[in-house]
Amino acid sequence: MIKLPYKFLFCAIGVSLRLILPAPLFAQAVKTSFKFDFGNGKAAAGYQKVSPDDIFSELKGYGFDFGQEVKAITRGEGNKLTDDYITADKPFYLSVNVPEGNYKVTLTVGDVKGSSDITVRAESRRLMLEKVTTNNSVKKLSFIVNIRKPEISTGGKVALKPRELGKYDWDNKLSLEFNGTRPCVDALEIEKVDDQVTLYLAGNSTVVDQDDEPWCSWGQMITRFFKPGVAIADHAESGLSLGSFLNSHRLDKVLSVIKPGDYLFIEFGHNDQKEKGPEDGAYKSYIERFKLFINKARQKKAIPVIITSTSRRAFNDSNKVVNTLGDYPDAARKVAAELHVPLIDLNAMSAKFYEALGNEGSKKAFVWYPANSFPNQPKDLADNTHFNSYGAYELAKCIIEGIRSNHLGIEQYIIDAPPFDPAHPDPAETFSLPASPKNSTVKPDGN
Repeated sequence: MIKLPYKFLFCAIGVSLRLILPAPLFAQAVKTSFKFDFGNGKAAAGYQKVSPDDIFSELKGYGFDFGQEVKAITRGEGNKLTDDYITADKPFYLSVNVPEGNYKVTLTVGDVKGSSDITVRAESRRLMLEKVTTNNSVKKLSFIVNIRKPEISTGGKVALKPRELGKYDWDNKLSLEFNGTRPCVDALEIEKVDDQVTLYLAGNSTVVDQDDEPWCSWGQMITRFFKPGVAIADHAESGLSLGSFLNSHRLDKVLSVIKPGDYLFIEFGHNDQKEKGPEDGAYKSYIERFKLFINKARQKKAIPVIITSTSRRAFNDSNKVVNTLGDYPDAARKVAAELHVPLIDLNAMSAKFYEALGNEGSKKAFVWYPANSFPNQPKDLADNTHFNSYGAYELAKCIIEGIRSNHLGIEQYIIDAPPFDPAHPDPAETFSLPASPKNSTVKPDGN
């Protein structure tokens, strides 16, 4: 009998086991839950200590990201979770590598011996927590963040635009932006959750998660008005029509992950209007594609909702908003009526909103700024289509009203949103949000 060296026997056994046992037993499990305790003190039981020196790396899989510096403050109050925290004089980010899915994020914020003011955004400037203040105390708050990847489980991948290649929404990380006059972060818990109703958004630049100030959309503001139970998955992208959303495999991506009881909110028109082929037009390809989206969602037992396109800022001599979208809003309304689909008439609501502000005053809702109002902005901005944070925030309230008026099931998860009348909006002068840092990784491609 031939005697083999031990190392050959172990190799043979390893090969045999790989043939017998399922592959996942040999693969390293991907983490989907984390508990971080911030500061320089000892970690609370069950938590991973994260100090200012913990800079994000792919090897580590978590840490402070995108170059901002943070500092640790220790209070020595005896509670390991809250007696120290992380803060900074400028907005800062923390990123964690996670797989695709919905995640419940729970933050402990505040200072037990001082004041704290924090605004939290996720991914590409999705507003999650707005101006949470504490004084000699801490608060524990939760919200849901949707993470997506370009790969499609049914085959292929989303055809991303060049500007999306550096976008925080499409990378491998869950990224949180901590902002405000004094953001104090004590602890963070992240847990993958599969029981959320997911609201998928299909649209263009008026819906997309805009990357940089001063642009903003209602799609990245509506997250602020939902408590855990609902996840917002914003698949909109600048410059898209129903046709290009379809052709870039974005509908395929949504259909690969949408589940019964989820929602598909659809708002298109601005770019469909520019398509001039023989079969294009409000009552031709636009209607047919709308019906395709609706039927596909219903095949998945999801709930489609039609949203008419936001009005552009265009006034006549009587200080009334002029329709610049031709027959497209009417065509969307006709599809909703014919197929018995809930309709949110954002076109009409946004016109009321602008008219309430007036011709000159409505500029405060749009990207109208003199040169050098923002970094690397040498020219005046006079954009009558795209919104700033104030305009997007008010339009998100319009969408919330549309959800309520249609009695959609997700209205039970709405928070901090009293009844809203677009003809009587919140004053622009009283609105403010701390500006996000510029996303230097995104390639410019227009808005």
